[in-house]
Amino acid sequence: MAEHGASPDAEPKKKGGKKLLLAVPVLLIAIGAGGWFSGIVPKMLGHGATAPRPGAPATEAKAEPPVYVDVPEIVSNLNVPGKRPSYMKLHAKLEVAAAADEAAVSAAMPRIQDMFQTYLRDMRPEELRGSEGSYRLREEFISRASIAATPARVMDVLFVEMIIE
Repeated sequence: MAEHGASPDAEPKKKGGKKLLLAVPVLLIAIGAGGWFSGIVPKMLGHGATAPRPGAPATEAKAEPPVYVDVPEIVSNLNVPGKRPSYMKLHAKLEVAAAADEAAVSAAMPRIQDMFQTYLRDMRPEELRGSEGSYRLREEFISRASIAATPARVMDVLFVEMIIE
């Protein structure tokens, strides 16, 4: 005897249809995102070249090589309470965006040295250990040098020598 509304030769429904309906849009989105971030889709849409990264020159033809300004050697005592004194000897170079910024950075060098020295006096030796400590120190120095040498743009701080005793 047949049930209401069902034919005797009808097959039971498969449950894979719902999964397929969900997988197709996810797969299309993943392919589209991959094409967009690889640069294929923007070129196909006529957007031209991708946007330049921050700090990069607008065109390669006008690209000036960076200029390096030497920071005089700094010897600073570190914040070590109750123990024998700990010192840091640092020699660095500032990378500026253009040759025109070199004069502004050189003129602001006493202020830059003071800001570096003040920051170092508050540091503890354990905060400077490893690559993470060097990275943090570099980021702080870039920030402080940019403030001191405004309107010049300091792009990077390169450590030539860094010794902690």
